[in-house]
Amino acid sequence: MSTIVATSAPRVTNERLWTLIPAAKQATIALGAAAEGAGLEAELLELVHLRCSQINGCAYCVQYHISNLQEMGTAPAKINLVVAWREAGIFSEREEAALAWAECLTLLAETHVPDADFEAAQAVFSEQELASLTAAVAAINVWNRFSVAYRFAPEID
Repeated sequence: MSTIVATSAPRVTNERLWTLIPAAKQATIALGAAAEGAGLEAELLELVHLRCSQINGCAYCVQYHISNLQEMGTAPAKINLVVAWREAGIFSEREEAALAWAECLTLLAETHVPDADFEAAQAVFSEQELASLTAAVAAINVWNRFSVAYRFAPEID
């Protein structure tokens, strides 16, 4: 099977960017690893990464996290409905709280992190889990900003 690459030309290749600023790449990897170390469910983190990437219009990361979810065995309907999770009715209370938290942090300038979203997240996540979830959202938003700014094209198999 051949790999299809988007037609938008990258402004700088992924590989070249990270040779220019390797410390930024390592810091972002470390931030994401810190989030994973708290014991949050891998699928939940991937759903959050996918939702943030959708909001930010990051084709590279959307495809990357869809592929990860598929490899994990996540139901196709669940992957497809992340974009409309509030109406889907198939996400757990914990997933819904995580997705709401991810959205309000990704849209920070608009939302200013409503108390209702914080309280919903606090109801289902421990203090450490919520801090880790916040780190995960911060990390994917950093990846999205680099990928969108430099037009990294997704690899589609």
